[in-house]
Amino acid sequence: MSAVTTDLSPDVSAPTATSRPLALLLAVGGLIGLVASFVLTRDKLELLADPDFVPSCDFSTVLSCTNIMKTDQASAFGFPNPLIGLIVFPIVVTVGVLLLARVPLPEWVWAGLQIGVSLGIAFVLWLQFQSLYRIGSLCPWCMVVWAVVVPTFLYVTRRNLMTWLPGSPVSRVLADWHVLVLMLWYIAVVAAIMFRFYV
Repeated sequence: MSAVTTDLSPDVSAPTATSRPLALLLAVGGLIGLVASFVLTRDKLELLADPDFVPSCDFSTVLSCTNIMKTDQASAFGFPNPLIGLIVFPIVVTVGVLLLARVPLPEWVWAGLQIGVSLGIAFVLWLQFQSLYRIGSLCPWCMVVWAVVVPTFLYVTRRNLMTWLPGSPVSRVLADWHVLVLMLWYIAVVAAIMFRFYV
């Protein structure tokens, strides 16, 4: 009679296993996003208290946090947008730290994170459009958040597709060409900014 064993440890050799670079991205990227959200929240409160307050990220008519903060889009849900970052980025940091500590996370955590980053990238894309084509200004600290949310969305999605749909065309593309996808995404944003303001 053979013994029956149950291995509850994750298969770290599988191509869908969570990588240390992803853990670092979530921990460090989440921290950067949290700092940017904190600065934006502080400056927004200062601006509400003193309409003549000039944030440190006001460099020109194009690069101006003030121009963004005074718009309706800066409070899309009835409160300052940076407050969202103060709520969600600590969660991202926590997940990253847990992964660095090699704590196995259940798939429902990854599903929740996927929903979060998907909503985050949708909101960032909307804010980018509003900044470029409706407001006509760019907020430097907001762009820091953009720069963090894009790879966070890309690599969380990559991990989840490789785990949930390992044979799908999208998962194969993200598995092999993720760096190119990220670079093209950044190039597209920079090109849109250049054509809108400098060409």
